[in-house]
Amino acid sequence: MKIALGPLLYYWSRDTVFNFYDAMASSPLDVVYLGETVCSRRHELRLADWLDIALRLQGAGKEVVLSTQVLLESGTDVGTMHRIVENGNFRVEANDMGAVHGLAGKVPFVAGPHLNLYNLASLQWMAKLGASRWVMPLELKRDDLALLQQGRPAGIQTEVFAYGRMPLAYSARCFTARHRNLPKDDCHFSCLDYPDGLMLKTREREEFLVLNGTQTQSAHVYNLVDALGDMQAMGVDIVRLSPQAAQMEDVIKVFDAARMQAIAPHEAMARLLPFMPDQTCNGFWHGRPGMEQVVQTSPVAQTVAA
Repeated sequence: MKIALGPLLYYWSRDTVFNFYDAMASSPLDVVYLGETVCSRRHELRLADWLDIALRLQGAGKEVVLSTQVLLESGTDVGTMHRIVENGNFRVEANDMGAVHGLAGKVPFVAGPHLNLYNLASLQWMAKLGASRWVMPLELKRDDLALLQQGRPAGIQTEVFAYGRMPLAYSARCFTARHRNLPKDDCHFSCLDYPDGLMLKTREREEFLVLNGTQTQSAHVYNLVDALGDMQAMGVDIVRLSPQAAQMEDVIKVFDAARMQAIAPHEAMARLLPFMPDQTCNGFWHGRPGMEQVVQTSPVAQTVAA
């Protein structure tokens, strides 16, 4: 089983991004996804900069994949998407059907988690278009994945989002700018002030969601480190970790030890907790509400209110 680092979902300064990926080059990661997937107004890095980082990581022995933006809102966005699709050097993760159309029948590509591949028919269709890997939708439960794995088309890899705040929804409206009473087109690049997103709480002061520009995330951190053995038994090829602002290298080391079975699942979970920006959850994996934490015990799983 390989470990992948998903695309950076937050808006960090240029130097921070370059330093972050320099550190990732010496980590035990196997695959790194690069590119802006959330908002085209985030201009600290341009496509040329992402390609520069891609070459550095490739030189360090990592497989590099360029990710396309999820929600395209302008002709400029479409143009950037086509430039990524036609880059000619690196595999592409298609996060909307426009990118799929640009890649289908031309080069193998990764079908991203936002393409809504929930059943075998859609997975087979995507494989015929040229997908060599698919990323399971976040809310798909373990039992459904097991069924898909049994009928998975030959030659297509399965990747599972296994760590990080879950990207739940995208909107044409920027919620971070709205929080500051700013219009989207004059947002003052407010996302730079929230390296792990802006926490949204309920009236009861319970942490509920995280605002990340045009993206809405879970407040709790999805964490499937204790399910890696289960995934390996099902034939999952890759687990995806989502970047966070601090202690990402420590998170990767724990997942690396867990996949090698150097530490027990419960120990891996305990080691991860100090590195997480919020409390853990895994409800979707167990067919429960996503913000719940289900503790796997023998012989039954116990649900803990998150």
